[in-house]
Formats: sequence, C-alpha cells, structure tokens
Amino acid sequence: MIENASATTADPAAPDPGRRDFIRDIVREDLASGKHTAIRTRFPPEPNGYLHIGHAKAICLDFGVAQEFGGACNLRFDDTNPAKEDPEYVDAIKEDVHWLGFEWAQLRHASDYFEVFYRSARKLIADGHAYVCDLNAEQVREYRGTLTEPGRASPCRDRSVAENLDLFARMRAGEFADGTRTLRAKIDMASGNINLRDPALYRIKHVEHQNTGADWPIYPMYDYAHSLSDALEGITHSLCTLEFEDHRPLYDWCVDKVDLHNHPQLWDCLPARGLPTAPSKPRQIEFSRLNINYTVMSKRKLVAMVSDGLVDGWDDPRMPTLQGLRRRGLTPASLRLFAQRVGISKQNSLIDYSVLEGCVREDLDAHAPRRLAVLDPLKLVITNLDIDHVESIAFPNHPKDGSFGTRVVPFSRELWIEREDFMAAPVKGFHRLVPGGEVRLRGVGIVRCHDVVMDGDSVAAVHCTLDPETRHGMPGADRKVKGTIHWVSAKHALAAEVRLYDRLFDVADPDAGEDGTTYRDHLNPDSRRSVRGWIEPEAANAAPETHYQFERIGYFVADRRDHAPGHPVFNRTVTLRDTWAKAGK
Repeated sequence: MIENASATTADPAAPDPGRRDFIRDIVREDLASGKHTAIRTRFPPEPNGYLHIGHAKAICLDFGVAQEFGGACNLRFDDTNPAKEDPEYVDAIKEDVHWLGFEWAQLRHASDYFEVFYRSARKLIADGHAYVCDLNAEQVREYRGTLTEPGRASPCRDRSVAENLDLFARMRAGEFADGTRTLRAKIDMASGNINLRDPALYRIKHVEHQNTGADWPIYPMYDYAHSLSDALEGITHSLCTLEFEDHRPLYDWCVDKVDLHNHPQLWDCLPARGLPTAPSKPRQIEFSRLNINYTVMSKRKLVAMVSDGLVDGWDDPRMPTLQGLRRRGLTPASLRLFAQRVGISKQNSLIDYSVLEGCVREDLDAHAPRRLAVLDPLKLVITNLDIDHVESIAFPNHPKDGSFGTRVVPFSRELWIEREDFMAAPVKGFHRLVPGGEVRLRGVGIVRCHDVVMDGDSVAAVHCTLDPETRHGMPGADRKVKGTIHWVSAKHALAAEVRLYDRLFDVADPDAGEDGTTYRDHLNPDSRRSVRGWIEPEAANAAPETHYQFERIGYFVADRRDHAPGHPVFNRTVTLRDTWAKAGK
C-alpha cells in the first residue's frame, strides 16, 4: 500500500501535547495511572554506518515523545560489535542528531556498562539461567530447529554452575579463540519463538574496542546489552521498529532474570554520571519503520553503492543518508514535518516520495529567500537602451513575506534569459517570448521581440525593445501580457556550477527484481546533471548551506563542501512542482 500522508498545519519543531498516536496514548496512560512520574526515552544507534531518513523518523519519535511529556532522551551508542564500528560514524551521528534540532539528556555507550553486563551474566549462570556452549555457529543453527520443528538441547546445556562460571571467567580472560564458545541463555528449545531457543548472550571476539581498547575479548549480544542498558538508564519506554517485536520476550526475560533493580551490587561499579537512583523496568513498544518508494535503505546496499562508486560518497545528495539529504538542501524542519505527516502506526506501509518533496517545498516556500538565476542562457539585447546602460532595481527577497526586506539587482542592456522562454516557431499555448511578441521582464517592464539572431540552426540571441511606459510607476505599468519571464544582467551575473539532482532510482520499487533485475539496473541516469548557470551577484555571496528559491526554477542550496567565494556551487534541492507526477511515473 502506498500512502500519501495527509497534510497538517502543526509546527513540527514544537512539542505538541495534543498529538495522538498509539505510543503517545500509552505514555499518557502510564502517567495518568502513576506508573511513571517522568518519561525517559533513548535513541540507540549502532555506530557502524551513517544515519538515513528512516532513522530520522525514530529520532523525531524518541526525542519528540520525551519533549512533549517533559521527559528526557538519551543518545546511546550500541557499540557492542567493534569490528564494524568507527569513531567517524559516532561523530556523524552526533552531528546529525544536533542538525535535526535535538539535544540529548545524556550521551551514553553500551561499552560504559561492560562490567555490569559481565556481572549480570555471572548472576544468570549462578541462578541456572545461562551456560557456556561449545557448539560452533553451524552446529547452533542445526540444533535450533525450524519454525515447524522444535530445537534440540545443546550437549553443554546441563553443565554445572561451577563449570560454567569457570569457563565464562576463562572466556573473559581471553583463553579461547574466536567462535569456540558462547554464553547462552537457558530458556526453551521448544519455544515457538525461535529467539527464545537458548539465544547467545556473549561471544568471543579478540578485537580492540574504540572505547575500551583490548580490555574485553568477549562482547555481549545486542538483545542482552540493549535491554540491560535501557534498565540501567531508567528508560521508561523503549521505542523500536516492528522487526524487534519477536525479540520483546527475550528483552523482558533479560530484564526480569537479571533484576538490576533489586541487585545494586551488579551496578555499583558505575560512576554516578547522572544514572537514576535505581534501574527501571522499561517497556518495549514497536512501531512500523519508514519505507519510501524510489529509494533503498538497506545498509548493505548503501555500502555497496558507495564502495562501487555508483554514488559520490555517503553525503552524495542523492543518497537517503542524513548527510546526503542535508547536502541536497533538505532542512531539519522539513524532515520533522515529514516524520509528523507519516505518523506512527503498527501497520507497515510505503510512503510516496512526493510526500517528502512536498514537505521540503512547504518549508522552503515559507523560509527561502528568492534570487534570480538562468541555467540554460539565451542572450536578450534591449536595443533601445544605451550600450552602457546600467541601473539598479529593487526586488523583494520574499514576495509573500515583507519581513525579508529587499535587495538591489543590477539591470543592463544585455541580459541572459532561459532558452526555454523563447520559441522561434511557437506551439499552441506557448505564452512567453516569440518573434513579434511581447513578454514582461520580471521587475522591469514589457519587451517586444523584433529580431532573432541565428547561429546555424540555433538561436544565438534575440533583440527586443523595452516599452518605457510599462516601467514601474509609469501609466502603462499595469498593461497586461500573458507571459512573465526572469533574467540576469549579462554584464553583472556570475557563472556558477549548478548541480541538478533528482531521484536516484527511476522506478518506484528498485528492489522488486521480478524480471531478474536488481537495484543497480534501475539507477536513474538523469539523477545528477551539472550545468554552468548564471546567477545574480547577491546569490554568489551566499554562505555554504544557504537556501534559495531560484525564481521559476526550483529550490537550491549552496553546497556545504564545494561552494566558496569565486566558485559558487548550488545543488537543486527540489523542483517547484512534482515533475514525476506530471510525467506519469
């Protein structure tokens, strides 16, 4: 099902106590019943890659719920798999969260709690709830069973507590090679939920960690570390996507069997550092993840596109990463608005890409100043002006908001106009400049074309006369003509590199593969074009990441990497209208 999310006029940047969805209703009930007096959430990314737009939905939910109910949200890095993690990703994630407009209450790492996890695992062993297993990964899969057949108990399942404690201590000491032993929970090998068939809690990995160095040759598994981290931090509502619904029984099992709340000796090794006075019993709640058409968000595929040179890096403006979207010119407010419009539900659905573009247009229409630019230039010469004629014309920076003020745009005898605004042999319905026809130059007056200069089969220039009676303040200023076009002064305009970005894929479901194709076969060849355009001087002076509407063309942003004085570079964020819908795609 493809959804075109309904519009809303609420400010997505502000906490909205009236916002309703099933998660917020649960939070309200928990507060009203007295189950919780304060709300605490967390955003727990693994630092093994860059965040993408799907994470933006989770960030807006985790931080938004905390804001709306006067609570707090932690940023916690799930750094339990050091072989795939990198400080580069840590820095990028922190930058992305701040860029989206959120501030965490506390910055945490799962590695902060490694000693607590180890002590808790020893408690599980002592209580008869965990054992050291010698089966290798292939054997574990063989013993696990299937969805229709129960699993079989490991030959190691009935080891004594003493033997398990000794083996686990030796795992901790680094005596055993990678993959030779695991610590497994002792739950139920016949459970209909395969996640409860004695899942691994620890594995051996002789890999240095970016925070703990070589201190730990064993690392906790995600389900175990995540649940205990939530409990330690006093998280009240642990929000995650639907694929973790089947993991919730294991999440609750870990919290209940370790019972940190009643065993402070497990966590008294931690410095205070703002931890709650006692751990909580968090409630995991699942919601549908964000799916958008014309996009892939599989981390594996994004990595492949970067490593194989199909895109220009993780911040390529065509990528769905937050770094890429930011460089494309999407704003934090537009992404927050998008998250709000998509909403929160238990139902998986596919959001149309136009919903995202619509949110971007709505935000930039209200907040982006206007500038003049010509991307496919055609020379227009006003023959009844002196050859040295130059004047300054005041233009509003935003036609819908006078608070933006005005700017001065230079005007001269020779101008650049868009080539598509002139047609030597006009078709029916064309209302711009034609031989012998009139058009209004934006902010100037009405010109009439009296001559066309050809260069072979191409139009090299058009010659026009300006009707002085149609200038601002003159009696004929309000004379009606059907077309109005924009321009820049050829004498004053500055050359700019303008990158015309579009959707990365040319089909709605690049992963479908029904005809044997893969997402690689559906890369849009027109997703990136670079042209040499001409921009008014005021635009060339913009700082990186300045947003503009280039009038009659689209919304653009000064590139945050390459734009510099003397070398303006602008990226197209989005067209003025949905060109894909018009093309029937």
